[in-house]
Amino acid sequence: MKYFKPLLCIAWMLFTILPVQAAEKNEGLDLQGILFGHIQDSYEWHVTDIGEKSVIIHLPIIVKSSTGWHVFCSSAFEHHADANGNRPGPYGLYISGSEANAGKIVENINGQEVRPLDISITKTVMVLFIDAILLLLCVLIPARWCKKHKIDDPAPKGFTGFMHMFIMYVYEDIIASILGKEAPKYAPYLLTCFFFIFFANVMGVVPFPPGGGNLTGNITCTFFLAFCTFVVTNVTGTKEYWKEIFWPDVPTWLKAPVPLMPFIELFGIFTKPLALMIRLFANMMAGHAIAISLSCLIFIMFGINAIAGGMMIPVSVGMSIFMMLLEVLVCFIQAMVFTMLSAVFISLAHVHEHEAKAA
Repeated sequence: MKYFKPLLCIAWMLFTILPVQAAEKNEGLDLQGILFGHIQDSYEWHVTDIGEKSVIIHLPIIVKSSTGWHVFCSSAFEHHADANGNRPGPYGLYISGSEANAGKIVENINGQEVRPLDISITKTVMVLFIDAILLLLCVLIPARWCKKHKIDDPAPKGFTGFMHMFIMYVYEDIIASILGKEAPKYAPYLLTCFFFIFFANVMGVVPFPPGGGNLTGNITCTFFLAFCTFVVTNVTGTKEYWKEIFWPDVPTWLKAPVPLMPFIELFGIFTKPLALMIRLFANMMAGHAIAISLSCLIFIMFGINAIAGGMMIPVSVGMSIFMMLLEVLVCFIQAMVFTMLSAVFISLAHVHEHEAKAA
């Protein structure tokens, strides 16, 4: 609680000064640009604006265009777009403003926009590296303590003790309760999923670097996590699991000559990871979008008149703080749900013959 009042004062100052300045300058508010600018990936990390100056962390650009490989900093691109909405850069490259390639590095070849091979370190990739490093530190430090101590030694205290308790909670109450005897085999993967998603979610709530990146609100990231669960589930599935898919225990007319049930069961293999991907992506993206929209209400009301904007300040700040606190809870819940459902899918793929007959 001792940090609550200072944070509230800072939020109050920001939401009071900035709207007045915007109203005085009669600047229009691009709510869609602000919202998608935070959610979407970019080649630079915009931190904040101080007056008319933007504080930006420039990231490395690595592309292979028609003229070969090029490595340079994103600061080489113009900060402001030209008349065509493009941001020119070196080597004939530019960040496109067209609808088809908006925000992407392209080059003009014979009058057409062509995207080169792009392996740049974007904002999402940088956040991924930061979250991975934090995850390694938070897991390897307790692991080092466990390696140096015996099982009958007193329990650790401080950060090591907290992480030990946290890891055991996830393992015993989520993983072991679902997988049973097979829990030790899949615990490394499921624990990695939980803590990676949890750290990524929490770092996305932090409004300043190294936080502020909406990693799990990027569908590419959630797709990869769901794909890993898909591979683990189906590669390690038992023979009975595949038998129940291609020749389930149902009346024959449902299996042949028209393979109705096998088709439904096979389709279900792909809908499970799809549900994992969409659930995590939609929940985290929606949380960020709501929090930003609540903050932008102040600017919208100041665009009407100063009285409406002043009345909206305490309402918007209060709702934003509430949403941020709720978002912290959602960070844990979404990590837990993803891990729990992954464990359930893995458990369903390890059905044995006597279990199938009993069912």
